[in-house]
Amino acid sequence: MSINIKTRAHVLIEEDIVKEIDKLVGKKKRSSFISEATKKELKRLRQLSLIKKLKGVWKDEDHPELTGKEGTYKWVRKLRAEDEKALRKKLA
Repeated sequence: MSINIKTRAHVLIEEDIVKEIDKLVGKKKRSSFISEATKKELKRLRQLSLIKKLKGVWKDEDHPELTGKEGTYKWVRKLRAEDEKALRKKLA
């Protein structure tokens, strides 16, 4: 079990982005929203890095459920829905 120690970080964000965040989640949840969005992007970048490292390991015949565009679209939609659900739960 890890302890999440919070620290202040001075970052510059475009004003229109800050306004949109505040409009959607409120000023009091701004830091939480930015933290969660950053975690999500870091996860995406780690996944991309891993995909590049594992290039050539994947065999289509091992994953028939992902054959064709529709199978891939279903899988991507499922991942996005899971991420969205987790974010909404944390922001609630």
